[in-house]
Amino acid sequence: MTMDPSLYVILDRAAAAGRDLVEILDAAIAGGARMVQLREKTWPSGQLLPLAERLRARCRQAGVTFVMNDRVDLALVLEADGVHLGQDDLPPRVARPLLRPGMILGVSTHSVEQARRAQADGADYVAVGAMFPTQTKPDFELVGPALARAARPHIRVPLVGIGGITPRNAGDVIRAGADGVAVISAVCGAADPAAASADFLDAIRRARA
Repeated sequence: MTMDPSLYVILDRAAAAGRDLVEILDAAIAGGARMVQLREKTWPSGQLLPLAERLRARCRQAGVTFVMNDRVDLALVLEADGVHLGQDDLPPRVARPLLRPGMILGVSTHSVEQARRAQADGADYVAVGAMFPTQTKPDFELVGPALARAARPHIRVPLVGIGGITPRNAGDVIRAGADGVAVISAVCGAADPAAASADFLDAIRRARA
């Protein structure tokens, strides 16, 4: 699966505030997103599986990369395109042998050292954050676009900024060296997720130019 993490939309029930994640996914795809992740911190596997299957099917129809957050087991069951792991999840070197050949492995990092280790341990992309203050992860360490700038020379795989990113500040993250931005609330919580996605891609294109 070739991935385009330019705009990486993370679907999260809490951020969606009761709206259907399938509808938000459809809107994000309509707005141009080509990579999505399902993030769910509270539901047990049996409850999460039917929703994950619907989202996975939709992504497959649209040719969009589908990544499961945290859950290597569900990623395998769903035949997801990849799995995303945080610093408190299975280490990448342990997770990688469990994945099917060709599956994408992404890792969240909060320092240059963590980013380098993630790449060395087999990450296919490295997320760095938090770029800006975020309500989604209140305990996140605020590192700012400076971390993307510092990590860039060491990271050969795609580098993705995450945390508090909006269409207004996305360009700062791209100009700092990130290949893409991962967003939760700015799309999931947007009044018009399709328009928000299009606004992000417009900001990213302008920053690259």
